[in-house]
Parts: sequence; structure tokens; C-alpha cells
Amino acid sequence: MKPLRHGDRGPAVAEIRDILSGLGYLTPTDGSDQRPSSTWTDTDVLFDLPLGDAVRAFQQHRGLLVTGEVDSATYRSVKEASFRLGTRTLIYQLSAPLYGDDVATLQRRLQELGFYNERVDGFFGGRTHEGLSSFQSEIGLSPDGICGPATLRALDLLGTRVTGGSPHAISEEELVRRSGPQLTGKRIVIDPGLGGDHTGATVDTPHGPITEESILWDLAGRLEGRMAATGMETYFSRSRAVDPTTAERADTANGIGADLMISLRCSTHSSPKAHGVASFHFGNSHGSASLIGQVLTSYIQREIVARTPLQDCRSHGRTWDILRLTNMPTVQLDLGYLTNSEDVAVLADPRMRDILAEAILVAVKRLYLLGQDDQPTGTFTFAELLAYELSVAERA
Repeated sequence: MKPLRHGDRGPAVAEIRDILSGLGYLTPTDGSDQRPSSTWTDTDVLFDLPLGDAVRAFQQHRGLLVTGEVDSATYRSVKEASFRLGTRTLIYQLSAPLYGDDVATLQRRLQELGFYNERVDGFFGGRTHEGLSSFQSEIGLSPDGICGPATLRALDLLGTRVTGGSPHAISEEELVRRSGPQLTGKRIVIDPGLGGDHTGATVDTPHGPITEESILWDLAGRLEGRMAATGMETYFSRSRAVDPTTAERADTANGIGADLMISLRCSTHSSPKAHGVASFHFGNSHGSASLIGQVLTSYIQREIVARTPLQDCRSHGRTWDILRLTNMPTVQLDLGYLTNSEDVAVLADPRMRDILAEAILVAVKRLYLLGQDDQPTGTFTFAELLAYELSVAERA
């Protein structure tokens, strides 16, 4: 969708204004405690400065990029925030999946009662359906997996059973612990951005022009080769000839049953001064996050910053589809800005792409070591990692 910004008018602006006012991000212009009048939902409503401030506040709270404009991600998040548990019937449907804060509230309640131990991500998928059906069966309701009035009444009557932390975070950490420190057999999906006719930005380098897709594909190949050398089972989310949708990339990883997914991207910005590497894991305003994703992004940031000139733009929780539609911990790496000459110099250098691949692999290794037999950041080499893998295999 075309972003809505200051000065725009129309029913879409009216819809955003009405929802944000209902969520408390906008107040009446007369200073009263009442919600804005129906004129705020007229079709000729202006995207004014107060609405821009409300959008920024909403984006900040929901972990979105704070731009003051309503792009597709912000619009989706605003719509999801408008749903409250009980305002609609919740049901698992493949043709038109349900997303919303009401789904997140249901997931949290089921989690508190011990019937759901996945992420609270606001997506009514198969695992939410299973958890709801189990709850209904336990309390004597028809286990149809539909959240209607009877199920809501039962949820309201029951108290919390699970305490002491997020079941999803605990289960994620336990899976990593049980899988052991060796990389052999770990299933990793590498997700290079773009593909097919979508080649992204083209930048000039001492080696000639190179496209964003070429940079990402080359880096993915270097990472895949190193991972395969350690005995890891590696897969690409796409072939070079196609550019799958985000949902298709997630479906590929879910179908493989991957242990981790690593998405590779580049950034651009209107200002050539924007630069640096950032990483993202699943995390939302409901307090739910991927613990393993969070740990892995922190390791990746540390390793890349220690080994390259790239600025540390830190790791962040986001609700992007690539992060929440995957069943396994997933991280997205924004490896630099193609609109910044210093970042381009790093990304366009084949030797630096080798270093980036090594940094990512070492970070994955640190994740599975769980702090045991670790080495200082930026010092663990690929050769040492291979020797470590061999020694562990021999001891086993």
C-alpha cells in the first residue's frame, strides 16, 4: 500500500484516526474526556500533525520503525490492535488466517493455564487451535477449537496455573540445551533477500557494479559452505531465479523443520549518513519474545562489529512476518546501508563477505555452547571452530 502521511485525506486516514483514538493515542481537540466525535470518521479527514504524533507513539510502543507514516506494516499492526477478545469469534482457518490482539490475549490466557507454550504472537495458527481444543476438552466443552461465548466464560472463571517465566522461552532454551554443543546435524535455513527479477539496488565498486541480490546471494553461499563444512544441514529459502513471498519463505523453513533461520538483508535510507549493521528477533508489545533469537542476535552483533568497520546498530525485537510466521527461532540481519559509501565498501569486498560469514557462523556456535568453553568476541576463527567440532566428535 502507498504510505499515508501528513497532508493526506480520505477514508483510510479516518480509519487510522478512529482506531488510534479508541486505543488512547489521540485525545479530543476540546480537551474533554470523551472519545472524538463521529466527525473524526468522516471520509474527508486530514492527516494532521496530532495524528502524525499519535502514529509515532503507536509505532514506538509496538516496536515498529518510527516514521510517523502509516505503511503496510503499521497499518496491519493498527488493525490488529483494534481487536479485543470477545469482539469476534476466533477460529483456525487456512484461507483467511486471523491476526490480532484478541488472539494474543487468548494465547496468553491459555499459556497461563498450561495449555499453550508457544510464542504469544497474535496469530491463530494450528498450535493455538490445538491449545484451545485441549482447554475445551479439559473443562467439558466441545473441543472444536472455536473461541466463542462459552469458551470465553470458562477462561474468565479460571485462574493462572503456570508461573515462573515464559513457557515458550523455557522450551526454546531447553531445545538448544538438549541438542548439544556440536553443530553437526543442526538444520539451518539461510534466507537471502530478493531474487528473480527483484535485484534491489545497484552500487558501483572497484570490482564493477554489483546488485543487492548478488551481495546477499554471495554471502549466503559463503555462509552455507562454512556451515556445511561443520556438518550442519543447510538449506536456502529460495533458488536464485525466484523471489518468494515472506510467507512462502517461512513455510519453507517450517516444512524443513529447521532449528534456526537466518535472513540476510541490506538497508537503504534517504540520508547517506545512515550506516551500520542491525539484527532483529521476534519480540512484541505483549511482552513475548524469542529468547534464543534474542541471544543469537546479540552474539551476531558482537561478532560482526568486532571483525568489521560496520557501526553497531544493536539488536531489536520486531513482529515482522519472517520472524513470527516461522516455528523456529529466526533472526533477520540488516548488514549495512547501500546508500552509505563506507558500508558499501564493506559489503562489496569479497574478503569482507568471508569475514561476515565467519562471524555469523561463530555466533551460531556460541549459541549452542551456552557459555561453555567460549572465547573472547572476535577471536574464534573458522579453523579453530572446525578443530573444536572434530575434538567434540572424537570425545563422543
